[in-house]
Amino acid sequence: MDCAYFDAGRCLSCSLMGETYPSQVAAKQAKAEQLLAPFGVGTWHPPVASGERDYRNKAKMVVGGTVDAPTIGILDADGHGVDLQACGICSPGHRAAFGPIARFITLARLTPYDVPRRTGELKHLIVTESPDGELMVRFVLRSTEPVARIRKHLPTLLAELPNTRVVSVNVLPEHKAVLEGEHEIVLTEAQTLSMRLNDVTMHLRPQSFFQTNTAIAAALYAEARDWITDLAPASAWDLYSGVGGFALHLAGDDPDAGPAVTGIETSVEAVASAELSRTDAALHRVRFEAGDATRFALDAPAAEAPDLVVVNPPRRGIGAELSAWLEASDIRHVLYSSCNATSLAKDLGAMPSYRPVRARVFDMFPQTPHFEVMTLLERRAEV
Repeated sequence: MDCAYFDAGRCLSCSLMGETYPSQVAAKQAKAEQLLAPFGVGTWHPPVASGERDYRNKAKMVVGGTVDAPTIGILDADGHGVDLQACGICSPGHRAAFGPIARFITLARLTPYDVPRRTGELKHLIVTESPDGELMVRFVLRSTEPVARIRKHLPTLLAELPNTRVVSVNVLPEHKAVLEGEHEIVLTEAQTLSMRLNDVTMHLRPQSFFQTNTAIAAALYAEARDWITDLAPASAWDLYSGVGGFALHLAGDDPDAGPAVTGIETSVEAVASAELSRTDAALHRVRFEAGDATRFALDAPAAEAPDLVVVNPPRRGIGAELSAWLEASDIRHVLYSSCNATSLAKDLGAMPSYRPVRARVFDMFPQTPHFEVMTLLERRAEV
């Protein structure tokens, strides 16, 4: 993939830009195999490659420049806006939306936030595109002062971008390096974006996490379902369940059959999304709760431990406490999906009773060193 921004030194976020894509995938596979080699992986399935470009379903852009000439992209070392509206890893739907949104910023007089001077209102723009081409557009503001103007002019934006389903304002008053704040104001009648993967429809609320690469996420969930089907667990926990991707795929298409699945997630917004998806699919044997994954496991009575545990933690991994709990449990299988193979290896080292019987790399983040790796762990037979 070629990128004029990278070649000009304007954006270096995609650190592998210029390397051939097959060599990127091969290097990621080699790294995963090296890190997991001490644990004796039974079968390495071939890596799942992505499209080289246009793969992101969420564009997280900093707004800079001026109200009459806003930039949508990143900031340079001096805090000035660098426009990246033609970014090649964003989806075509994103690129088509950036122009109308830039014009809307001018129309609604949304002054870009000036980081060095700590003045202005509009900090970030977060645009998510569904597999059906619908958009969720979120404006991250320093305060609620511009909300009335956004409401007033919103019909103009919706007329120019008729595929926009959800528009919201996120309020981030603090001057700190985070993407969004806690307070969200939804301005449209629709409050969720439908994300249809395989035969499962998930409902994404503004503050809910969703995998960045739709095609690879679909492959990941489908593979998880295939691996689990042969195990036929009667019950499963999906820890770090997010909007329910793994849990809803493991539930199967019969609402009264399949494993009893419990999803645990700290984000209340994500749990609300997952519950809506469960209700729409009438899955009576699936439930979601808001809570800490480790605390949930440690507090559960031993008699309620499931046949299978699914974990899809953040980059830090599941940590010492949950690893120790799994190691001491009688749970036979663990499905571990990791976005950081280094922390995965550390967690596996704390669970010597489990052996990875199969593993696969999913290239969720082309042009970067990051990737997803999923492994199925099986408790070793007692000698």
